[in-house]
Amino acid sequence: MAARKKKEAGADLDAEALVDLYRMLVRIRVFEEAVRRYHVAGKAPGLVHLCTGQEAVPTGFISVLRPDDYITIYHRGHGHCIAKGTAMDALLGELLHRREGLNLGRAGEPHLNDAATNNIGSTGIVGGSVPLAVGAALSAKLRGTDQVSVSFFGDGVLNQGVLFEVLNMAAIWSLPIVFVCEDNRYGEFTEGAKVTAGKSYTDRGAVFGIPSEIVDGMDVLAVREAAVKSTERARRGEGPSFLVMETYRFTGHHVSDKQEYKKSEEMKEWEARDPVPNFRQWLIEQGHANEAALDAIDAEIDTEVDEAAKSADAMAEPKAEDLEAYVYAS
Repeated sequence: MAARKKKEAGADLDAEALVDLYRMLVRIRVFEEAVRRYHVAGKAPGLVHLCTGQEAVPTGFISVLRPDDYITIYHRGHGHCIAKGTAMDALLGELLHRREGLNLGRAGEPHLNDAATNNIGSTGIVGGSVPLAVGAALSAKLRGTDQVSVSFFGDGVLNQGVLFEVLNMAAIWSLPIVFVCEDNRYGEFTEGAKVTAGKSYTDRGAVFGIPSEIVDGMDVLAVREAAVKSTERARRGEGPSFLVMETYRFTGHHVSDKQEYKKSEEMKEWEARDPVPNFRQWLIEQGHANEAALDAIDAEIDTEVDEAAKSADAMAEPKAEDLEAYVYAS
C-alpha cells in the first residue's frame, strides 16, 4: 500500500494505538524466533510451523475484535493466539508439552485452543477448524448477540470440500462470520497456483454471493481496514465476508524445511515487504514514534519473551499417571 493510502487506512488511530500494532507485530516475531530455537535444540517435539512474515494478518485483524468474539486458527497459529490474548508462557509451555501448558501439554501445536480468549482453536485436519467457526457464528445468531466469529485458514483449504459446504451455510443463514484465507503462496511444498484452479481465489466466496476481497496481507493497516469493514458488516446482521490476505511465510512449511522449492528472487521480493521493519519505518516517517521509543519497545519485548521462556522451562514435565486424566470418567 502506498504511503498515502496507508495513512488513510490508519486515520482513525492515534499514535499510541499505532505503536500498539507495532508492539504486537514485534511480539509475535520475537516469540516465533524463540520457538524456532527451542525446536532446533530438540525441546519442541514434532513439526513446528511458524508465521514469520505473516504477522500483519493476526495483528491487524484481531486488533479490531472484542474479547467475546470467536476465532478459529490453523497449524500456523501462534501469532493468532498471542494477538487474541493468550499468555506466551502458557503457549510456549504447550509447544514444549508441559503440564502447565495452554492445553495441559496434550495438544501441542496442531490442536491449540484457549477458551479464556474465545479461541476455539485448530485441528490436525486441513480445513477442520473452519466449520467450528461457522458453528460459533450460528450460536451467536441464535443467542441474539452481536458477537463475530473469524475463521483463519491457509490457502490449502481453498480446495477442501468442507469450505464450500460452510460457505453455503454461512450465506443462506446470513451468519456473523468472516472467512480469512492467508494465502502465503505455498501449500506445504507446492506452489498454490499449480494446484488451485480459478482466476481469483475470491471467487470461492463470490460464487455464494459473499462479499469477497483481496487484501495486502503484508500491510497491518490494510488488514485492519478490511477487518473493520467486514466485522462491522457482520455485527449489523448483514452476513459473512470472504477475505484473501496475500502474504508470505519467510520460513519453511515447518522449521526443518529448507525451502528448496522457492526461487531466491521471489523470496527477496517478499522479504522486502517485511511487515515489521516496514511498519516501523512508516511510524517514524509519519512522526508517530521515534527510533529510540521503538528500540525501547523491541528491548521490552525481548525481555518479555525471555521471561515467558524461563517460565515455560520451569513447568513440570508430564507423568505417566497423567495419561488417563481427562480421558476416562472417574
